Amino acid sequence: MADSTELQARGTIHVGGEWRSAVSGATREILDPADATPFVVVAEGDEKDTDLAVEAARRAFDGGQGEWPLTPVAERAALLRRVADLLVRDREELGLLESRDAGKTLEEGRVDIDCVADAFRYFADLVAAEAPGRVVDAGSPDIHSVVVHEPVGVCALITPWNYPLLQASWKIAPALAAGNTFVVKPSEITPLTTIALIELLVEAGLPAGVANIVTGPGHSVGARLSEHPDVDLVSFTGGLISGTKVAQAAAPTVKKVALELGGKNPNVVFADACATDEGFDTAVDQALNAAFIHSGQVCSAGARLIVEESVRERFVAELARRARRIRLGRGTAEGVECGPLVSEQQRAKVEAYVESALKEGAVLRSGGKRPEPSEERPESGYFYEPTLLDRCHRDMRVVREEVFGPVLTVETFRTEDEAVALANDTEYGLAGAVWTADAGRARRVAGRLRHGTVWINDFHPYLPQAEWGGFGKSGVGRELGPAGLAEYRETKHVYQNLAPKPVRWFAG
Repeated sequence: MADSTELQARGTIHVGGEWRSAVSGATREILDPADATPFVVVAEGDEKDTDLAVEAARRAFDGGQGEWPLTPVAERAALLRRVADLLVRDREELGLLESRDAGKTLEEGRVDIDCVADAFRYFADLVAAEAPGRVVDAGSPDIHSVVVHEPVGVCALITPWNYPLLQASWKIAPALAAGNTFVVKPSEITPLTTIALIELLVEAGLPAGVANIVTGPGHSVGARLSEHPDVDLVSFTGGLISGTKVAQAAAPTVKKVALELGGKNPNVVFADACATDEGFDTAVDQALNAAFIHSGQVCSAGARLIVEESVRERFVAELARRARRIRLGRGTAEGVECGPLVSEQQRAKVEAYVESALKEGAVLRSGGKRPEPSEERPESGYFYEPTLLDRCHRDMRVVREEVFGPVLTVETFRTEDEAVALANDTEYGLAGAVWTADAGRARRVAGRLRHGTVWINDFHPYLPQAEWGGFGKSGVGRELGPAGLAEYRETKHVYQNLAPKPVRWFAG
């Protein structure tokens, strides 16, 4: 990864195989959220830069340099595996960069890089093992009929700020495996590891023009990508409001759209899961992880604890005790368990939600304020204490809306039906979990939850082989798994008549 001076000198916009500055010459300072100081300067692209990037991707797809769509599958898979190896090589450097850019702990950054490498290997293996086509029996030995998959074309990939490299990999790896070219727009807040990934793709031998990146804001770069007539697919991960705008912009050109728009995820704990000391401790520990990993800035965060009434007080008291012990600080500091929020704007949003919840009757059990400054927690950093709000109900904004911060709300139930009703009472449907020692109940409740991923006696794990998507306003489309590859393909039916004959339907 180039240093700040080199980045500014060469530019962070990559178009047609060349690094460049923005056409306008505009730049943006990237801040370290732990102390609000700038540490890198990147190019601030706009619509002109976007048009140039799309043009380069279009040329590369339609027969320009490299002819990536015509590259044999085995060669495409080999390149993805080389990228995975490079990610492993640069794990420490990339993990540190992700920590400084997004505010997460260094250990979280390292785990992210491992997951990115896994994604590249998975899609390499998946595409390499596929059959060349599905034969369709036409009922005649003279007819050869086969269904084949082809790349969509030019893909616009718009990624969020909370998991910059991981979310980029979930889009880039399958897009390349399928033979597409792309333009990626990382969040203007956290673009650095995506820039580094483009560098690794170039190092791995990807032809010029296949991978393009435009660093810049969503209102110009993202909006132009979504509406551009030469873009065949737009894949967006982010908030509901922005996702709606992407869909609206894409509609006139009827391009393929994939949206992952977040969630308000229930973590349902039945009393029988806490019947033993070990079960109780595990459920509490997982509830903390579900809510406070990466300071709660996770689309699948278990931000709604829905706990059976008979164990509520014991469970919440232990949660509050342990939440108060979470060590906040700079993500690169030794022993820190939770880093800052990504920006001052995000912290202000979280503070507004907590204030509104308290006015609506929630009971504060821990957190609810900025922490005292310390050497590892500068006053200028965007820190906020892990916050537990008890006695919450569905009418509260903090329960209905995605906070995207270290805030856990508590609701209670008495019956299985009530638990399911509460868990499903949300506009979103991304993920959820159920904790119980009863195997039958686990299957029943999991089957009734209207969420794209349901964990039983666990929270947060994902598998590259599985699909990731949701119900309701959590979006449309799927990432990961075979469906993730299918998002970046078109289906073609090739029908060959080996012995054509006159039809004679009409006189003549």
